[in-house]
Amino acid sequence: MKLYDWAAAPNPKRLRMFLVEKGLKVETVQVAGDGFVLTPEYKAKYPQAMVPMLELDDGRQIGESIAICRYFEELHPNPPMLGRDPYERAIVDMWERRAFDQGMTAVAEMFRNSNPYFKDRGLAGFANPVPQLPQLVDRGRASLEKFFQRFDEQLGKSRFIASDVFTLADCTLYCSIEFAGWVSVSIPDDCKNIQRWWTEVSDRPSAKA
Repeated sequence: MKLYDWAAAPNPKRLRMFLVEKGLKVETVQVAGDGFVLTPEYKAKYPQAMVPMLELDDGRQIGESIAICRYFEELHPNPPMLGRDPYERAIVDMWERRAFDQGMTAVAEMFRNSNPYFKDRGLAGFANPVPQLPQLVDRGRASLEKFFQRFDEQLGKSRFIASDVFTLADCTLYCSIEFAGWVSVSIPDDCKNIQRWWTEVSDRPSAKA
């Protein structure tokens, strides 16, 4: 199998973090072209034009980071990264989704609608021109303020975001906060619980994935 990746992008990184935590190595193909675009060869192979994508040995393709994570979790259940029982699996899924929707999506709104490389590319994966909307930058910034407050509160109750052990939800949270640096947003000074968590997670080998 082959994993088609874009090393700089935040969404594929949460999958790479997951694989490091699992102790898995997969042949990887980088598909970044110049100027924040995917190579024509990759877009021809995968018209969805998004990363990451896992191609199995028989040619079948799986897109989306979390879908690929679930595939590997089924193949290699230990160590469990999606929860250890039905309740914890639901909680991991809940916090992972919140980290993506409230964190990474908010940053993506800011980045895609302000960066000149993304002029007429306001939405990912669409070939037709989609204009940038400057108003979404302000909305993304407001969303991030609430995101940090909510996640700081949760991390005051638990060592990691969804459990007492590191899970996929932490991968998504880490990548969301790292991505926020692309739009010059950092962890607020009063979010001491996130700062504690960030320091611990940054020391994990997967944070360098």
